[in-house]
Amino acid sequence: MGKAVRMISSDGTFTVMAIDSADIVEEARRIHNTSPVVTAALGRLVTGASMMGAVLKGKDDSVTLRINGSGPSGSLIAVADSKGNVKGYAENPWVQMELNSKGKLDVGGAVGKDGTLTVMKDLGLKEPYVGQVPIVSGEIAEDLTSYFAVSEQIPSVVALGVLVNKIHRDVDLAGGFIIQLLPTAEDDTIDKIEECIEKVEPVTTMLAKGMTPEQICRNALPSFELELLDEFEPVYRCDCSKQRVENALLTLGRDELLDMANDEQTEVSCHFCDKKYRFTPSEIRALAAR
Repeated sequence: MGKAVRMISSDGTFTVMAIDSADIVEEARRIHNTSPVVTAALGRLVTGASMMGAVLKGKDDSVTLRINGSGPSGSLIAVADSKGNVKGYAENPWVQMELNSKGKLDVGGAVGKDGTLTVMKDLGLKEPYVGQVPIVSGEIAEDLTSYFAVSEQIPSVVALGVLVNKIHRDVDLAGGFIIQLLPTAEDDTIDKIEECIEKVEPVTTMLAKGMTPEQICRNALPSFELELLDEFEPVYRCDCSKQRVENALLTLGRDELLDMANDEQTEVSCHFCDKKYRFTPSEIRALAAR
């Protein structure tokens, strides 16, 4: 279970959210059996998605992040609801990469830099909101910062981090924070935030020191007084069901379904949780008859 907070400056000029997402990222790693570099990449994406989902207002609202930089990991997808609960998967979960020039997992190399980050928000309207920006670095945090600036015109700072155990390859630490300016912010506030960010420690360093999400917010912005808005405990959660799989199969069309009915059994796996759904030939024919 993750732990997260959302705070606002006492003068109402910006918000900041932080999350400890180690349990969430470890569950994603366990389900998909990801390599260390993909664990780091997918972990950053689901961490960012969780925070973005938590600010949605409707209980049935959701946000989907898809990043495809033409790197060996393929597309990475994360989906979060308005409580910050999140799920995700990588197209190619077992990618091996040399460490980057800083001796760290080469997330940018695995994701690639030639492609797009797409954000889709389902807000219960007739059509979802879709924003798309070119990938900046493939490191996820910089790409989300670019998305907020270009598609939503919200000056933001996004920091994300995942520390993978070098021996056991499970997740030791994971988390992030997002700072977003409100329309009331003036130049002096922006200058003070920039000064703070220049000195802020990496997210995993703060987590390694035992800082809570609230302490991370305060540590990142020591020049400001912050007030707590809310706290939440997001989890890795997949809401798949046989009904949803049936609806997906219906999109294949009658002819393809009848062709599938010739098989002894049709098995469909959920991308997000790897749960298997099995259909008999008679069930497939019943779908084709709808």
